[in-house]
Amino acid sequence: MQEYDIVIIGGGPAGLAAAISAREEGIDNILILERESQLGGILNQCIHNGFGLHTFKEELTGPEYAQRFIDKVEEMKIPYKLNTMVLDLNEDKVITVVNEEDGILELKAKAVVLAMGCRERPRGAINIPGSRCAGIYTAGAAQKFVNVEGYMPGKEVVILGSGDIGLIMARRMTLEGAKVKAVVELMPYSGGLKRNIVQCLDDFGIPLKLSYTVTDIKGKERVEGVTIAAVDEKRQVIKGTEEFIPCDTLLLSVGLLPENELSRNANIKLSNITGGPEVDDRLETNEDGIFACGNVLHVHDLVDNVTVESYNAGRNAADYVKGKRFDGKKIELIPTDGVRYTVPKQVNPKNIEKSLEVRFRVGDVFRDSYISVYFDDVREMHIKKRILTPGEMETVKLSKEIMNKYPECKKITIKVEKE
Repeated sequence: MQEYDIVIIGGGPAGLAAAISAREEGIDNILILERESQLGGILNQCIHNGFGLHTFKEELTGPEYAQRFIDKVEEMKIPYKLNTMVLDLNEDKVITVVNEEDGILELKAKAVVLAMGCRERPRGAINIPGSRCAGIYTAGAAQKFVNVEGYMPGKEVVILGSGDIGLIMARRMTLEGAKVKAVVELMPYSGGLKRNIVQCLDDFGIPLKLSYTVTDIKGKERVEGVTIAAVDEKRQVIKGTEEFIPCDTLLLSVGLLPENELSRNANIKLSNITGGPEVDDRLETNEDGIFACGNVLHVHDLVDNVTVESYNAGRNAADYVKGKRFDGKKIELIPTDGVRYTVPKQVNPKNIEKSLEVRFRVGDVFRDSYISVYFDDVREMHIKKRILTPGEMETVKLSKEIMNKYPECKKITIKVEKE
């Protein structure tokens, strides 16, 4: 059995940042495991720009952003295994992997960083009625066909779901000569960033139909068209609002799911809201020495935030290997009244050097509201927000000074308030 100080599962932006951070903290015996044939993860197919504005203060494409970290990994001589599938991870931090070169290997790690990313929700998860014809793709699969393989999935397109990848593919398909008939969204608001709605739909005159869904798919060999209909507040179809749109392609952008089969094998507690592990302020799961970061933890809107989070995970994993940690009581973070979840889920005040960033998403659109933070029953923070949307991740900073004000605090509550 090969032994390592830190094994990082996933060679995308999260895994690369965690590896670099751990090496900067003086850990030499690191291994990155990646199932694809190259490092970089999903960024390799994201050829649009807009990455790196926070991290590098310049606009980069996805492959350019990933390459900065790949170059750093190469420069630091951090070892990695490509085309390597992780079959199992257990609570003893034994990892079973397989690849063509080594066959089946068992690796023992002192610390593990989970950075497996996320996958798309498929058609089967949303139960759209209709025929099982060709021409139905997830938006990410279509993106890979166009940007990596050089194939066009179709010429007349309807997109179901207005997450960021769906919005970006609406623009991409248009630029490649396809006609995007509509982007259809079940909710009364878009699931994507405001800038993507403007740059990908408004700038190209592509209609966004909110509170609509696809109710039928017509076609025998190939999609011939889809029926869409309006939905009410309970997301039930409103009879009489049906409309048939002729098309040869339906792209699904109906949500992302953190890739957590391995986490379940290791008995890691998963959030029923995010689908990712529940972690503390050190990004450590309930299993000692197993950390999580990036989209396997919760789905991010900006890769820059993935990088910050993953640097922290790598540094904390390095501290764990060195035996540097503070025991102490953990305070539960409670999301309520419009706040869906928080990362982290618990915080140990002893771990906070200057401040702790708590990330979260809201469950609806709120205008002219406040993000309030309560320490037990005392409202300590009250931050005015012009607009809050589920598509944009929010952050509050809990400073060391604030935490010290409440030494006996049992819970920290984060909520949306009108006044």
